[in-house]
This record gives sequence, C-alpha cells and structure tokens, in this order.
Amino acid sequence: MLSHTSAARFHRFLLPRRVDSTVRLTQAGQWRNGHGYRIAAADLPDDDLQPGELLPVTGPARTLVDCSREWSLNDAVVAIDAAIHRKQARRRDLTATVLRQSHWQGIGQAGRALHLADGRAESPLETRGRLAFLAAGLPAFELQVELHGPRGFIGRVDGWFEDPGVAVEFDGLVKYTDPYRGRTPAEVLWDEKRREDLIRDLDVPVVRVVQDDLPRLDRPTERLRDLLSRPAPGPRRFHVVRTPEPDGDPRDAAA
Repeated sequence: MLSHTSAARFHRFLLPRRVDSTVRLTQAGQWRNGHGYRIAAADLPDDDLQPGELLPVTGPARTLVDCSREWSLNDAVVAIDAAIHRKQARRRDLTATVLRQSHWQGIGQAGRALHLADGRAESPLETRGRLAFLAAGLPAFELQVELHGPRGFIGRVDGWFEDPGVAVEFDGLVKYTDPYRGRTPAEVLWDEKRREDLIRDLDVPVVRVVQDDLPRLDRPTERLRDLLSRPAPGPRRFHVVRTPEPDGDPRDAAA
C-alpha cells in the first residue's frame, strides 16, 4: 500500500520542497528498494489503512507520523499544523499513532513534532516563525487570539503573549498580491493598517514578521525580548477571546 510521502501526496498534505518523486510503499515482512520505489517493512493495523485509487493507502494519522519520523522537525511541524488546521487529521489520532510506534526508529522526533504542533497556525510562515522564536529562547505564545475593546471586536492577532500584552503578526506577501473576497491589494493594505492602528490604540505593541525575516528572526526576536522585559502597562481597556484548536473529522474535510 502507498505510504510515507506517496500517501502524503494522496492526502494533499504540505510536503517539503526537497521531497523527491520516489514511490513509497509499505508491506508487512517486506523491505526492498528498486528503481523509483522503496518498500518499507512494517506492521499495518487495519485502523491505519483506507482505500486508495489503485492501492490501499495509509490513513492521515499514520501517514503524518511516518513522514515525521523521516523529515526535519520543522517540516514535520509545518505538515501537522496544516493538516490539523484543515481538519485533515485529529490530534487524538496522531497521539494514538505515536504511542503505537513507541519503539520505531525516529518516533522520538515524530512525538516532538506533535508536541510542538498547533493546528491554529494558518500558514507555514506562522509555523516556522513560531518555531524560530522558540529556538531563540523566547516563551511560547498563544495563537489566533481575538482582542475586544470597549466597543466590541477589534481584531484577531496571529500570536499573543498574555502577561505583557504583546501581539505578533505574520505577514505573508500573498495577502497583498493575491487578495480574496473581491478586494484589491490597496484595500487589503488599508484594512490591515486600520486594524493595526486600532490594536495599537489599546496600548498593545505589535511585532510584525515577514518571510524575509526567516530563518533566524533576528530583528523580531530582539524587538520581542525588549517588549517582554518591560513591565506590563496599567489597567487593560480590552479583553481577549481564545480560539480552540480544530478537532474535526478528516472524513468531513475529504467530503
């Protein structure tokens, strides 16, 4: 049956750019490589399988865990974040799969990827930025937090540090070059400026991250360290509403 990166393509998961076109297969008691294909020998419980177009294929959770055992940690977290966000996979199923593979090669990294994953991330930029901040020694922040002021909803920020009241925004270029909902790039830019002005009016500092800041995020990290070291401002004129991680059935997403 199809597995690993071949199954990931079947499920339309986010794959690293460097993944080659080798067909990946798994069969109990069978391990061999050939021209353009690779067969891994591994147990295949019925719960890990589903029908495919030509061959059975490993299900979403098994596929993501198999790939996470082989990919880099960052690539694995990007794929898991996106799959949970799109309701292609559930955290509970991923956790159960990791536990079933407790003695398999690479499972420690897969478990760490799942621990770091957060299905509230809405883009690879958000995931990679979050991981870069953690690698720089900054504390973890909450994702997709709504800010409500005296007159109601102000905006939703990508990242939120609760104690100092600092927001983080991950700004992808595609938002401006390929806007949706019938808006022009100029309208998107104007709406984004007005939204950030309203957030700053609440005395909430905003640190903005763009693609060019990766991989180290030196400038945003320095700015965040400075903000996180300051005492919190006086009484807040806003309250926050937190967003739960998606937990949909992958079969609903496929439909």
